Amino acid sequence: MPSINFRIERAVRLVRMLDNDAPLMAVRIAPLTAEHQKSALSYADMLRAKARMELEALLSERNSKETADAVHPAAD
Repeated sequence: MPSINFRIERAVRLVRMLDNDAPLMAVRIAPLTAEHQKSALSYADMLRAKARMELEALLSERNSKETADAVHPAAD
């Protein structure tokens, strides 16, 4: 399983990519009917929200582990 930091970096890249793609999305869906445009935008919004939630969960998980490690250092 990839490390937590690797998973966080991957989630950050995905969120950034989705945010940067928003203006291009409007151009790509312009030829579609209004109903299909709404559906595509709704899906993109849901995907961005899910990616942000995943990133927040990963950051919380990392912070929890760091806190636990600080409270209970490993015995050598």
